[in-house]
Amino acid sequence: MNRINGTDFKEMLLSGAAHLSNRHDAIDALNVFPVPDGDTGTNMSMTFTSGVKEAMQACTEDLSLLAKTLSKGLLMGARGNSGVILSQIFRGFYQSIEGKSELTPADLAAAFVNGSKVAYKAVMRPVEGTILTVVREASAAGEQYMKEHPEATIDDVFNCILDESRISLANTPELLPVLKEVGVVDSGGTGLVVILEGFKAAMDGHPFVMEEKESTTAKAAMELENEEFGYCTEFILRLSEQGQVTFTEDKMKKALARLGESIVVVQDDDLVKVHVHTLTPGDALNYAQRYGEFVKLKIENMQEQHNTIMNESLPEKAEAPVEEKDYALIAVAAGDGLKKLFEEYRVDVVISGGQTMNPSTEDFVAAIKKVKAKHIFILPNNSNIILAAQQAAAVMEDQDIRVLQTKSIPQGLSACIMFNPEVSAEENEAEMTAALQHVKTGQITYAIKDTTFDGMEIVAGDYMGIAEKSIVISTPNKMDACLRLLDSLIDGDSEIVTVLAGEDASEEETSQIARYIEDQFGVETDIQAGGQPVYSFIFGVE
Repeated sequence: MNRINGTDFKEMLLSGAAHLSNRHDAIDALNVFPVPDGDTGTNMSMTFTSGVKEAMQACTEDLSLLAKTLSKGLLMGARGNSGVILSQIFRGFYQSIEGKSELTPADLAAAFVNGSKVAYKAVMRPVEGTILTVVREASAAGEQYMKEHPEATIDDVFNCILDESRISLANTPELLPVLKEVGVVDSGGTGLVVILEGFKAAMDGHPFVMEEKESTTAKAAMELENEEFGYCTEFILRLSEQGQVTFTEDKMKKALARLGESIVVVQDDDLVKVHVHTLTPGDALNYAQRYGEFVKLKIENMQEQHNTIMNESLPEKAEAPVEEKDYALIAVAAGDGLKKLFEEYRVDVVISGGQTMNPSTEDFVAAIKKVKAKHIFILPNNSNIILAAQQAAAVMEDQDIRVLQTKSIPQGLSACIMFNPEVSAEENEAEMTAALQHVKTGQITYAIKDTTFDGMEIVAGDYMGIAEKSIVISTPNKMDACLRLLDSLIDGDSEIVTVLAGEDASEEETSQIARYIEDQFGVETDIQAGGQPVYSFIFGVE
């Protein structure tokens, strides 16, 4: 292969997305911290799928336009730090190939180099031994290979990039000691290598396809039984030579029946017209592409169509003008209790999310559009969400949006308490940021796997007490974990302890914790029903 055109690129994207989706659970398992959170594999898969979906819906074979829509979809769909970095890699990739109808080997090498540079610029303090290292070393190898082999083919250059990405990934434990201790390679770097492997498979003519997962399929089928909406998916498929041999209408109908309803499959020589209502149009497209290439493609959200029809059928009602406020606060939290608590602290929009589900850039953009204010403060309340919030602020660059570095729920609450609508935005930012330095955060959750962390043996199912980023105890007894964690957090300077009880916390456990704090430390205690998932208790000590 000496050139990559738009059709080739689409096949590479679909194969990369399928391979990442198939492997996302394995990538999640590489997580260093043994907590049940929304892991790297999930975030990267959701991010990349969002971008590929945008690209496919563009219904074009134009390489530059495909890369542009991919970049936009990744930007808006980015979740977690790994997702944001991935979006920046392909943002740089697009910038390098803008206006090109096909890629030469030199173009391909240069695009990955620029992707690496843009990704590094997006991160304030780049950490080596991560996805950043993998993309930098792999792209540098491709660039050097082109210099030494000016007559190289696309396959030659890509093989070099892929091989070096694997070597770089294998070396990540030497750059990040915590990876070496746990015995894993970097999860974000793994996700990137998996995408590149998907690209390579498509280039070789054997693209990956989405594996059928019984649990997901069953869930989709159940939802369709009770929900008449979803995505109206229609396409015309031109069968490949192999597809003309292996394709049958019945086989296609049976496969689509596992994904949706209202199925129509009609074959006319080498063309197949398909219609299906499904909650997972990507799965339908990935299956169909086994047999050939799309001639025409259309996906429509039937829920949106329904809402539009319903709205149009209602009598028109003049909307009351919304007066612009001086300030608006946006926070991220999971749990009805935490949502209510933030709202009581004058937060205008609480985005549902946190450790178990990182909000996307688009979620933040939607929240920003919802509020009407001169100055907007965003409280991500999780270190893995800050980059997506910052990316949203960059997208809405015409507004004054300030993303505070809140890395936990207690920090977010403390920042809210310091907010004063009577002072300037600069004063508020300074006071709210200063408040973060006086908050210590502790969390109680359970271990999802056996591992060793900071020399501590951790057994799956044990309760872990986590102080900031350090695991201070791992034990089968939840209350022992709570009390030991509190011992490590509370000292002579502590004045108040906020206890946020999770959805699985009992009143008896909460009362025992309150008595322990009063008897042992004599400091003020604020007990709140947070209702958060994953974490039985969250402690904020000030």
